[in-house]
Amino acid sequence: MDRLQIFMAAAVVVLAALAGLWFGSDPEPPPPLRINTQADLSEITVHVAGEVVSPGLVRIPPGSRVADAIAAAGGFTPAAEPATLNLAAPVADGQQVVVGGAGSSDVPSGKVSLNRASAAELEVLNGVGPVLASRIVAYREANGLFTAVEDLLGVSGIGEAKLATIRETVVVP
Repeated sequence: MDRLQIFMAAAVVVLAALAGLWFGSDPEPPPPLRINTQADLSEITVHVAGEVVSPGLVRIPPGSRVADAIAAAGGFTPAAEPATLNLAAPVADGQQVVVGGAGSSDVPSGKVSLNRASAAELEVLNGVGPVLASRIVAYREANGLFTAVEDLLGVSGIGEAKLATIRETVVVP
């Protein structure tokens, strides 16, 4: 082997080593993914309907309660029935709060409102006794108003089968 061949071989080895270092090193990690959570929001939007002075969308701080949403909508009208709501229940972004009035009902006949019914009223549902009815009310008070009938699956003692038996007899107005 002559000197030129040795020099070329050495150059190839050095280039291969440098390429190995370049391509074999760990790349910089990507920047962390930022997910917008409710904690990041400076305000939430809630739809307040029914017997309030100014029904519509209201913007309130995260962590607000039903009472705060109603106050942001101008408060109750004289026809409102505040006792039909849990004013201390927390509200979430995108939720609807409906304030019923005296003699009015937006609940279809023969149906039970998951957000307004007392434990005793929930007991009329097929397969719902006093214990399960009180769990439904406790869940609603702890987690806020139901936004869909399927939210009942979060209540201890309600699975797919129980939900199927009561689905057509409840509403979430």
